[in-house]
Amino acid sequence: MKWSEIGGTPCSVARALSVVGDRWVLLVLREAFMGVRRFEDFRSRTGMSRRVLAERLTALVEEGVFERRAYSDRPERFEYRLTAKGRDLYPVLVALLNWGDHWMADEEGPAVELVHDPCGATVHPVQTCPRCGQAIDPRAMTPVLKRDLRAT
Repeated sequence: MKWSEIGGTPCSVARALSVVGDRWVLLVLREAFMGVRRFEDFRSRTGMSRRVLAERLTALVEEGVFERRAYSDRPERFEYRLTAKGRDLYPVLVALLNWGDHWMADEEGPAVELVHDPCGATVHPVQTCPRCGQAIDPRAMTPVLKRDLRAT
């Protein structure tokens, strides 16, 4: 199977990767969750070329992760705002942040902390079972294969 065909499989992980499985896309999302909305701000904060950034933003708009809104008529300028579909990627970025903080941080420690605005606590979110409240541990989970995950 070619990488360009991965979104055509019945596997939700593969389909998600067809949208966010690119390092530049994840950096654009990181910046969006830090409040960045404008093209030049994305470019300067990620170091991406204009061409690559334009391609990624166009794809994310087409996928419904961002919506493009005009903020100036003269000259015509747009900003990129996360949609509900885009905001639902927050736990994905937080999971990557937590993993990176645990396994990839340098001697100075993590560069970003997550602070819960209502109470001011620094948090390290974890996934929990909605029924019993226990933290999710992959050793305590059983994936149930309901159908073949390969493309049909």
